[in-house]
Amino acid sequence: MSKKYIILDTETTGLEVKQGHRVVEIGAVLLNDRKKSQDHFHSYLNPSRLIDEEASKVHGITNADLEDQPGFEEIAEEFIQFIEGSTLVIHNAPFDVGFLNNELRLASSTYPMIEEICEIEDSLLIARDKYPGQRNSLDALATRYDISGYDRTFHGALLDANILADVYMRLTGGQSKFEFSADVRTNAVNGKDDENKEIADFSDLVIIKSSKDEMKAHEERLLDIEKNNNVETIWRKF
Repeated sequence: MSKKYIILDTETTGLEVKQGHRVVEIGAVLLNDRKKSQDHFHSYLNPSRLIDEEASKVHGITNADLEDQPGFEEIAEEFIQFIEGSTLVIHNAPFDVGFLNNELRLASSTYPMIEEICEIEDSLLIARDKYPGQRNSLDALATRYDISGYDRTFHGALLDANILADVYMRLTGGQSKFEFSADVRTNAVNGKDDENKEIADFSDLVIIKSSKDEMKAHEERLLDIEKNNNVETIWRKF
């Protein structure tokens, strides 16, 4: 894998750009030789508008969570620098690309569109070609490939980017199984030992560590979810 591949996902205030909906979270992970590298981009964003209730139920992000977060224009340069020249792997790419291009237009008339600085590879189209007539959502593919170890209580951009990295490698014939944390689980080979089977060596996987700001933002969101729903979040149990 000689190209620069980046797995990307976004979360938004709603489903339609034309209705004025905005991006509230971007998560992107750089692949290096079919492995996740330490290089990743992650940011919550203040959309300057309210989040639809249904959208909030999906990703768990509330309006209060984003009050002190930067606007897209504040992180645009860093984001462009991170993705420029890469092949962006996105599940249902037109959705995310449409939202990101809208953010770029709103931030500055001088910013390029995503397609002008990146190649786009839609993992949903790959999945539909490989599994015609079947459910090919990210969750469905993760289940099909027995990709576990992730908390799916809520969708999140960085979380989904990591899951999509696992899915993408399976879709494109890779044998490596990525893990979001340092706790790497190797699937056992069913049945009798087969000396011809090659089991991937994960000893050189790079651990992506969260920054203090990301940890603080994560903790603040957990507290808010627990307060609003009177529950203990699943994250507390791991």
